[in-house]
Amino acid sequence: MNPLLTVKGAITTAIVAGIVVSAVLTGGVVPDHANLFRTLHLVAGVCWIGLLYYFNLVQMPAMAAAGADAGGPGAAGINKYVAPRALFWFRWAAVVTWVSGAYYLLFGAAPYGGAVTLHKVFTLADGYQTMGVGAWLGTIMLFNVWHFIWPNQKKILGIKPATDEEKVKARKVAMLASRTNFVLSVPMLLCMGAARHGLPF
Repeated sequence: MNPLLTVKGAITTAIVAGIVVSAVLTGGVVPDHANLFRTLHLVAGVCWIGLLYYFNLVQMPAMAAAGADAGGPGAAGINKYVAPRALFWFRWAAVVTWVSGAYYLLFGAAPYGGAVTLHKVFTLADGYQTMGVGAWLGTIMLFNVWHFIWPNQKKILGIKPATDEEKVKARKVAMLASRTNFVLSVPMLLCMGAARHGLPF
């Protein structure tokens, strides 16, 4: 059976491909656990931010267009089939991104590694400001996902009972939190890349 025909098969194939490429490029050297978490941090982060961009650049405008189209199919299909699945990957990718990043700061190779490094990053100590700003932005974004976006999306999607008035308010709160994360994602990504390569501007 073709593994690309299922999501689990595609994920498994991607992991195997990563292992093969790593083995070929390093001559079979097994990476340490911290570098595995760094890779997990990057992959989960791409999933999280990719879905954030999907929601803001594709789904929200599509929902507005569907709602305005009197003769069209409406937004029910997106609300029933697409949004719950996308939100599942979105919120858990956010958690995995944050936890794997913190793990790398605790157990990574020098100059990263240890509770002192984690403390220096989150207190914006000398030499750690760029990474620290990125870590704080990511933390704020994670908080927004779980405190504002997901609880309100549950009302919008009917997972949690809500009146029409509560749904209207929930749509506004979820949208503003999502747009806030969209805005914060650019400086956050800039800081992630700058930790090793310097700020571009």
